[in-house]
Amino acid sequence: MKNMREDKHPPHHRPPHLREPGEDRDGFEKRPGRERGGRGPRVFAPGDLKLLLLALIAEQPAHGYDLIRKIEGLFEGAYSPSPGVIYPTLTFLEESEMVVGDAQAGKKLYTITDAGRQSLEDQAVALEGVRMRIDVSKRSLRGHDRPPEIHEAVHNLRHALQMHHGRWTPEEILRVSELLNSTAKAVVDGPQPTSEESA
Repeated sequence: MKNMREDKHPPHHRPPHLREPGEDRDGFEKRPGRERGGRGPRVFAPGDLKLLLLALIAEQPAHGYDLIRKIEGLFEGAYSPSPGVIYPTLTFLEESEMVVGDAQAGKKLYTITDAGRQSLEDQAVALEGVRMRIDVSKRSLRGHDRPPEIHEAVHNLRHALQMHHGRWTPEEILRVSELLNSTAKAVVDGPQPTSEESA
């Protein structure tokens, strides 16, 4: 059976097409701060996300979006992985025969395989380390946390955009982009004085 740790190419010598999803050239997972255009504490060590996804799928078959929400829950809202990191990692697990993806209504339901379960058993200690690092990262990310009401609003926006796929006409792209840009500007500008306050 395949083992997830088996790799003929060390990360720093691995050709680009064989690098695992989320790996930078230095072999580290991308930091959440980088995804937002800034710097932030590293959330996952190399291989952590792959192992965590496998463990979550072992608990219950899930779609990619469900897994994003589960990881977000583990961090209590302090961190949410982007689809651009999650889905390539799921593809990697599927190609490694650790999970199988069953397409349903345009979405894949991922289920763990026997090889995946064996790999989890072989890496039980490593998985415990992943969960411990999540607890540490969660505390370090608290300084970047948002109020729960804002977190929920951002989640609703992400969900609305994901559910909007397939209806992006030029007019709709313009409408939604202008709406989002004006909202972003209003957040940055802050509260505006009322007519009574400015008088």
